[in-house]
Amino acid sequence: MKLRVKRIHKEARLPSYGHPGDAGMDLYAVEDVVLERGNPVPVPTGIQVAIPVGHVGLVWDKSGVSLSGVHRLAGVIDAGYRGEIRVVLINLTEKPYTVERGKKIAQMLIQPVFSVEIEEADNLDGTDRGEGGFGSTGLN
Repeated sequence: MKLRVKRIHKEARLPSYGHPGDAGMDLYAVEDVVLERGNPVPVPTGIQVAIPVGHVGLVWDKSGVSLSGVHRLAGVIDAGYRGEIRVVLINLTEKPYTVERGKKIAQMLIQPVFSVEIEEADNLDGTDRGEGGFGSTGLN
């Protein structure tokens, strides 16, 4: 499978895999951005992508960036989207965090998706878990 990528900024870096066999390809900032505490900011990458039909681009944190207290929000890139890829980042630390142009900000995985037919139901089949939600399996 090929991922077609268009640079819309002359300094944009194409996504790349850090190592053979990696699941996620790195995405790079195309401009310097200062992230203040708790303020989500869409950081531009300067690229557009053509994700093949039947697939989705899922944007995930880079572990090194996460260790700095910066995380990505949102992260679904549908196959029909052709706008610029922007990664919404939020700084959870007390100090401002500077995203530098050309640096890795997130990673994107391309995965198959299944479209389903939505059917309203009066009842759902039962399971052992039932309605058990957060913490329902305990901490041990």
